[in-house]
Amino acid sequence: MSSEYAALSGDYTLDASHTRIGFSARHAMVTKVRGAFDEFEGSFHIDGENPANSSGKVTIQAKSINTRNSQRDEHLRGNDFLAMDENPEITFVSTAVKAAGDAEFVVTGDLSIRGVTKSVDVTFEYTGTATDPFGNQRLGLEGSVVINRKDFGVSWNAALEGGGVLVSEKVTLELEVSAIKNA
Repeated sequence: MSSEYAALSGDYTLDASHTRIGFSARHAMVTKVRGAFDEFEGSFHIDGENPANSSGKVTIQAKSINTRNSQRDEHLRGNDFLAMDENPEITFVSTAVKAAGDAEFVVTGDLSIRGVTKSVDVTFEYTGTATDPFGNQRLGLEGSVVINRKDFGVSWNAALEGGGVLVSEKVTLELEVSAIKNA
């Protein structure tokens, strides 16, 4: 690893006001619905010299799902989808980290949705660091992973008259991270 990554070593906290935990899913076989979770917290440790010693955890409040359509959001919060009353949190806890190129890392972890936990690999791109106007060292990462929602017990759907289904099984999780290095 380069000395640039060694300098990144340390503990970080997600800056929720500058981080997006989003998703997209195909709707009615023709377009994508995009949304995000507005309430979450997370932290991670980076070992820039040995990425395998890095780790992280994110906790998302399921009730904070936001697709800019209140009726759809209420449906997503209910038993057909997230069952947030019984499963108020979605979590991701890393189990392994490895370098995958000059600025990419694969973070393997346990993703828990609706009480079901599955291992997923999230590929992150390191997008840089900066010192903000308040003197905080910020780190940027962008990542994504495609999951099958049925793997997590989210199986509701409706058949379309012309064939196909209302909601795709595949959901892309989109992560745009701004994190602040802990003092």
